[in-house]
Amino acid sequence: MRGISRGGLGVGAVLAGALAATALAFAPAAGAVTPGTATATYDCGIWGGGLATLQATQSGTAATITLTSAVKTPVAVGADTINAQLTMAKGGGGTRVFSGQKNPALAAQQSVTIGPLSGTVAAGDSLNSYFAGTALTMTIFGVAVNCDAVTSQSPGPFVF
Repeated sequence: MRGISRGGLGVGAVLAGALAATALAFAPAAGAVTPGTATATYDCGIWGGGLATLQATQSGTAATITLTSAVKTPVAVGADTINAQLTMAKGGGGTRVFSGQKNPALAAQQSVTIGPLSGTVAAGDSLNSYFAGTALTMTIFGVAVNCDAVTSQSPGPFVF
């Protein structure tokens, strides 16, 4: 009887281990983006400009970017009232767009933070906000604020 019990437990453990391995094999990869944080300089015309910090995260093909800029809002802005679109140049050609209407409540003269802005990426995408075109568009109280990235991201582009 003892031999049967041990054998039964051994088979059960082997089956449980096989099921766990199978589940892991079919689970989506979480993915990682490097670097997680980068900086770039933006020019927003009459609205100002300066150094901005970008933070990226990834989960599978979904990615988000949060941007804190040197541009300051002249008046207080409520939470989730800035509609933003960040266009990133893709290494090898094309672009990826991150968008959303996410921002914390901002006091007058506070640096603008937007995001997380959502987008879709593919494995190996190398994305930089520096390219020939408007990288960031924000609509605040119906007014469009267009910003060009005037430097490449440092320490380098986001690689997903």
